[in-house]
Parts: sequence; C-alpha cells; structure tokens
Amino acid sequence: MKTRIFFQFSVVTLLFFLLTVFINDLTAQTAKPDSIKKSFRLFKDNELIEISLRFDLSTYFRAKPQDEYLKANLTFHLSKTDSVSREIRLRTRGVFRNKFCMFAPIELNLKKANFGYSDLNKISKLKLVPQCSSGREKEDYVLREYLTYKLFNVLTDTSFRVRLLVVNYIDAQKNKKPVKQYGFFIEPAEMLAARTNSLLVKSVNLNQKNIIPKIMDRLAIFNYMIGNYDWSVPGLHNVVVLKSKNFDPTGAGLGISVPHDFDWTGMVNPTYAIPTEEIGVENVRERLFLGVCRDKEVYNKELDVFLDKKQEFYRVIEEFQYIDKNVKKDLTHYLDGFFDLLVGKRDRILSYLASTCKK
Repeated sequence: MKTRIFFQFSVVTLLFFLLTVFINDLTAQTAKPDSIKKSFRLFKDNELIEISLRFDLSTYFRAKPQDEYLKANLTFHLSKTDSVSREIRLRTRGVFRNKFCMFAPIELNLKKANFGYSDLNKISKLKLVPQCSSGREKEDYVLREYLTYKLFNVLTDTSFRVRLLVVNYIDAQKNKKPVKQYGFFIEPAEMLAARTNSLLVKSVNLNQKNIIPKIMDRLAIFNYMIGNYDWSVPGLHNVVVLKSKNFDPTGAGLGISVPHDFDWTGMVNPTYAIPTEEIGVENVRERLFLGVCRDKEVYNKELDVFLDKKQEFYRVIEEFQYIDKNVKKDLTHYLDGFFDLLVGKRDRILSYLASTCKK
C-alpha cells in the first residue's frame, strides 16, 4: 500500500515538474503581457546594439540563397545578462554585393517571431547590411555607409533610419568558427511610410518630374555631395518613392523620393567601386550631378540649405566613435571639396549644375 502511494506521489510530482518546465519554456518563447506595451525603439535609439545570428553558414557562403529561406535564430543582447531570442528565417538579397562579397546582404523574415514589443512585432522583413568580408578595410566601408545614411537624416526626417550593430555570426552546424563584425539594420520602407504618413509608390515608370521639385533637388544635390551616381528614379534604382496622405491643395499628387544604398559612393570609396566607361568619371570620388534642370536661383536656395547644415554634417562624423581619426579626416576632407564650392566658388558650381543637369 505504501509503495503504491509513494509511486502515485512520485508520478504526480514528476508531472507537476514537467508541466512547470513546459509553462516556463512557453513563457520564454512568447511575448510577456506587459512587454506588448513596451517599445524596442530599434530605429529611435542610436546606441550600438549587439545581436547574434545562428544559421547554416556553409550554405549562406556557398549558395547565397535568394529564393529559399534558411532557418535561423536571432538574439538581441539587451545587456550583459539580458537578451531576447526568437526563431526566424533569412535569405540573401542584393545584386553586386551578393556576388562579390563573402558576406552577402541579408533579409531577415520576422513574421512569426513575436518578440513581444509593439513596434518590433510590426516588422515583417528587416534588411541587414553586413561587412563585405573580414578585415579593417571592409569594416570601415560598412561604418562609412552607415554614416552616409545619418548625413541624409540631417537634411530631412523623410529618410531611412539605421541602427548600428555588432553581429555575431554563429554556425548552426558547428562547422565554422563564430565571426564578429559590424553591420547595420535599415528601417523597412513600410515603417518609413507609416512614420511619415505616406504610401509607398511601387510604379517603376516614374521620372524626376513626378517628384516634388524641392525634394528632388535636395536628393540630387545630396547624391552629388557624397559622390553617388548609382541611383535613378526611373526603375526605382536605389530610390524609393512615397506619396503623402496629407491633403494636396494643388492636386499635383507629386511624390517624395528617398535614397538608399550608399556603398558605391565617394564617401565610402570602396576598392570594388569602379565606374564603367559610359559614366564619364574615372573613380567614384569624382562628383557627378544627375538632377533635372532648374533656374540658377532655385539651385542657389537649395545650396544654402546644405550650407546651413554644414556643421551638423561634420558633427555627425566627428562624434562617431567607431572610426579612427584618419577616416574622419578623409571624410571631412571629401566634404570640404563640396562646401568649398558653396562658399568661395558658388558661381562655378551653379554653372556646373546648369550645364550637366537633365533637360
């Protein structure tokens, strides 16, 4: 009798233990009720954040799958003792860097992750820009590109926000050693549209005349400033177009252009960025203006906007702690080439813009 009672008690105890473990595990994998009201502030904070990505690195390096997803685990390291981890999927993206770089650009699919934060849970797909490959030079490239996004943030809030990362790449098959590198997340276009009360325009049959003139001119001059010719409104090449939901009394219905992908620029100046012969420049540090033609007075007013923002541009670079003084010196020197024209040689740059613009 005692043996039977002891056996029954043991079974009940074991079941209770297993149930407790199951509930705790389920709680860890799902959102806590109070966290739903909390914000992760992924693109509102600027502090560097560390993440870990665990997936099949061999397949990623060898096949660079763009159609099929790889199973992965994403962990946000919130502090030395606190982290949030969820199962996700990922695949590669991009064109040139997908073929050329060891670490191809990545798209994270978070649709079923349920991190438990109101804003993070709204993100279905997230772009990760990794270092092209290992080494200090490639590290500088990704940090320079991150800074270029931050420079456009100075001009307008209708711009892609970015979040700097330290990324731990961990092989799920345990065949490769972990790799730690810099990278950054790019705000999803849908999130940018929602934040600016706009709609995404997906038509590729647009041109610069379909964009609000002041906004189009600002984008064109910005790309001239950073040495970027790798963009085009037709085909939406490295540009997204938004349309404001706000009432337009003119009825013009013109769009808002927002640039992205700044690796092939004079600001980043990677060794792989070699212009084709038809571009007409010898290297990406030669500036090329691709905007539409305006009166010189229009250009003059827009150049004044850039001049007013000069100190903010330089401050973004000087206060960035993850690049050394030589890189900062190179970046500021490159910007000097643009701002020297605005201060002492305004007639020269106005004549250049008027003579090279698209009619």
